[in-house]
Amino acid sequence: MTSTSRPQSSLAQRKRQLVADELTEAALQLLASKGFDAVTVDEIVTSAGVSKRTFFRYFASKEDVVVQFLGEMGTGIHAELTGRPLDERPSVALQHAIWVSMDACGQQSERALPVVQLILRTPALLARFLERQAQWREDLAAELARRLELDADTDLYPRMAAGMALTAFDSVLRHWSASDGAQDPADLMDRAFAVIAPALDAVRSAR
Repeated sequence: MTSTSRPQSSLAQRKRQLVADELTEAALQLLASKGFDAVTVDEIVTSAGVSKRTFFRYFASKEDVVVQFLGEMGTGIHAELTGRPLDERPSVALQHAIWVSMDACGQQSERALPVVQLILRTPALLARFLERQAQWREDLAAELARRLELDADTDLYPRMAAGMALTAFDSVLRHWSASDGAQDPADLMDRAFAVIAPALDAVRSAR
């Protein structure tokens, strides 16, 4: 009984994920091409070929589609930092972690650039983006504290370092977006971290 229920459960999960992916893709492309306020949920479900009821089974609103996209970016950054070698300099580990999301945008610029521009140019979405970044900062700070054996509640360094890294990420995204993808994300990232690396690696002086 267990052996048959697991494949069925796995198949159901894959189907749910497929529907969620199709809805996300349809919503993001419509929102990016037409503008956030101009797109309705009806248009999204028509484009995705699903019912309105199905949409609301996955998302509470069209804004939630973008919020989920942002959540995945933050999860990727945190996961990458967690996997970096413990003896790596903080600036190197953080740059690699931040680069994961930035490189994904660059590799899929035709899809990602309009979405990034949509977020940066829509006040409601930008507010949610900044809200998400606040949570990312806490998650990264906790991971930095673990890696460096610091106390995130009493040491200044973890939150300051996480904040600097995310400010670099935000600056790179904005420059890349403003250039309509013409600027090289890797070059922008290198330049941004060249500015903050000395501070990131001055761990003990920030205690």
